[in-house]
Amino acid sequence: QVQLAESGGGSVQAGDSTRLSCAASVSTIMRNCMGWFRQAPGKEREGVAGINREGRSDYADSVKGRFTISKDIDENTLYLQMNNLKPEDTAMYYCAAADLGASCLVATVDGRGYGMDYWGKGTLVTISS
Repeated sequence: QVQLAESGGGSVQAGDSTRLSCAASVSTIMRNCMGWFRQAPGKEREGVAGINREGRSDYADSVKGRFTISKDIDENTLYLQMNNLKPEDTAMYYCAAADLGASCLVATVDGRGYGMDYWGKGTLVTISS
């Protein structure tokens, strides 16, 4: 059973940086499609960033140039480095994984994560102005 656990959330000021981590219980999942999603209060879940099996990544337009997704296969951990944070980045952030090939980056960045198989419980990030 694959389990994902996010950490690193908290309260920060606008303009600050922080890094989220997602620890996976099974190493093999790290070689599949993985992504970060977020859901702000009163809004639908949206894709933030995705990384496919080949290590190619993509981002939602709202975070391009500010966020970076990466993974450490040896540590079974997915990361999301978030720089120049804005109040509109306030949300619950979730990591997710799936056995997806060519559709990975569409499922993560463009979709709402309906194709993802495994989800963490989320970590809250609050940005104050």
